[in-house]
Amino acid sequence: GTPHIAGAIGLGAAIDYVTGLGMDRIAAHEHELLAYATAALSSLPGVRLIGTAAHKASVLSFVQEGVHPHDIGTILDNEGVAIRAGHHCAMPLMDRYGVPATARASLGLYNTREDVDALVGAVDKVKEIFG
Repeated sequence: GTPHIAGAIGLGAAIDYVTGLGMDRIAAHEHELLAYATAALSSLPGVRLIGTAAHKASVLSFVQEGVHPHDIGTILDNEGVAIRAGHHCAMPLMDRYGVPATARASLGLYNTREDVDALVGAVDKVKEIFG
């Protein structure tokens, strides 16, 4: 069959884009967003971050007291904030620590502090809904 030519061209353009920005700049941006989001989410009553290693990827897994992560995901979706909810391919570990599921926000090059503010505002709204 015909090779995926458009995909190869798109991959090349993506590599050029990332190389032009620089991996160090991308990593610094993601680290800054992670620090900002960690502080902001940690300040919300009833929210507990899961996985707080000093050197980690820009991913925030969390639970909210009295609310199932799938409900968090639904409410955040209604607020225009995309997250994942569930076991995240870590069910044995979650079972070991008694965590039924988590909500997970991933931050990347394309995210801004305003995106983090929207996440935090939406998570705060979950508290309003569930009390």
